[in-house]
Amino acid sequence: MTPRADLSGYLTRYPREAGLGEEDPATVLDRYHTPDYEMVNDGVRLDRQRLLDHMRPARKRVAGVRVEVEQALVDGDQVAARYRLVAEMRKGGAVVTEIYMFGELAADGRLRRAVQITRPIPSE
Repeated sequence: MTPRADLSGYLTRYPREAGLGEEDPATVLDRYHTPDYEMVNDGVRLDRQRLLDHMRPARKRVAGVRVEVEQALVDGDQVAARYRLVAEMRKGGAVVTEIYMFGELAADGRLRRAVQITRPIPSE
């Protein structure tokens, strides 16, 4: 299942597989993204290696992940989404982030590039 075929499914599956799964993080990343994938998150460019470096320690800190998709649009090779990611931490509490994402798809339906703006949501 690629982001082109099911963008909402990708948005909910990928964080769980990357953050909680037993599968090698590189395998998870490659399932949904091209080898030259890059993400620009709040102005910070993350290439494949930086994303992998982020995934491994996240698996130790996160106990659960939930994604609430508000909007997900695919138009040709362009995608856009607005969603919330809720990360339940092993030491208690949760981190809630609102995400606005715009991306470009490769011919095979995987993400080639994503630009995100995020906003933390205060816990209640």
